[in-house]
Amino acid sequence: PESDENFSLRLSQLTTLNVARTDDGRFRHVIVRLDDPDIHKYPFIYMLEIGGMSLTPPEQEGLRDHLLRGGFLLVDDFWGDNAWDNLEFEMAQILPRDEYPFVDVPLDHDLFHVVFDLDEVPQVPGVNQYWDYEQSGESFEGGWYRYERYGTEARCRGIFDRNGRLMVVAMHNSDLGDGWEREGENYGYFRDFSAKKAYPMGINIVVYAMTH
Repeated sequence: PESDENFSLRLSQLTTLNVARTDDGRFRHVIVRLDDPDIHKYPFIYMLEIGGMSLTPPEQEGLRDHLLRGGFLLVDDFWGDNAWDNLEFEMAQILPRDEYPFVDVPLDHDLFHVVFDLDEVPQVPGVNQYWDYEQSGESFEGGWYRYERYGTEARCRGIFDRNGRLMVVAMHNSDLGDGWEREGENYGYFRDFSAKKAYPMGINIVVYAMTH
């Protein structure tokens, strides 16, 4: 659970948000099913590695209801064409694609400026790819993914509700969670990716979600 705990710590240090803790002082993070009515207690949902995700009809209904009632979904750590196609297919079962399409979130959107000013969509590889980054400057994670159509650049795409509220954010070809989880394993990785990219983008997303 280091990703959830480290991110909660940094969120509490760098913003004024009241981050939930357990009675013994640990940061509270919860695993919740999409078809559980308790999902509505948790306005911010985080999914990752969704390349093989296949939601049941009750899960689709639960997520649809959650989003349209004001909930927010961040999807992270998925790379290449196949994983994107699967996310787009699954979300089309939840929200009609003609009414709720995925669109690129522009860099002048509040999402990139609400706390930290970011001038690019950050690409965060796993810590194990940091050596490759030092050698080549390449931060796309691995050549085994298919990326003929969407390229290797990080993309921030979203779905807006009918009132213009951004309710789904998908960080494609990036892994913010690794930047949180692995911050203590390599100083260069922490400096180049955790501190400069993963935490600023993640904090912006959470603060945007909790204030809109």
